[in-house]
Amino acid sequence: MNKQTGFTLVEIAIVMVIIGLLLGGILKGQQIILDAKLKNLENQFNGTTAAYYTYLDRYRALAGDHKNANTYFSGVTVSAASDAGNGKIEGNFDSTTDDEESRLFWLHLRNAGLVAGGINDQNQPSNPFGGKIGVSTGKVAKIYGLFVGFSNIPKTTAIMIDLRRDDGGARSGSIQGSLNDYTQDQLYDLYFTL
Repeated sequence: MNKQTGFTLVEIAIVMVIIGLLLGGILKGQQIILDAKLKNLENQFNGTTAAYYTYLDRYRALAGDHKNANTYFSGVTVSAASDAGNGKIEGNFDSTTDDEESRLFWLHLRNAGLVAGGINDQNQPSNPFGGKIGVSTGKVAKIYGLFVGFSNIPKTTAIMIDLRRDDGGARSGSIQGSLNDYTQDQLYDLYFTL
């Protein structure tokens, strides 16, 4: 009599259960990583806000717009703008141009010991999604005034952050997106009112 070889239904069921557990673990792991990035971004906003207010309280001027920062920090660059000291941080939040107030903001905070980095470093910090964190004054979305911007935020993340901390609307509340709504599957800039 010939003996047939192959897998039994029980063996196939066990393999399917193992595959299901592995896939479930991978998906749960991805969610844990995303949650950690969201929490990190929120902590970065809170840290930037705390550093901003500490600098303002300590030096009675806005970091980046502080026209006398070089009297507190030897050799530090100050804004060359004719309107330096006007209470606004000029320049795009994600600017790459040295000596703009939006980049001097980070230089002044680093010299004051309020954020990590070298005392000659004007670069904006990176956010957990690979974009920049920056501060500026102006009109973006429907925010008029001082804001903290985060670039390169994925659509689903932008929605989650806006829902967790605000009203979920891309053009309303204290957190707003770079587009009128969160319907397009692309990277967004998020602006947090400071």
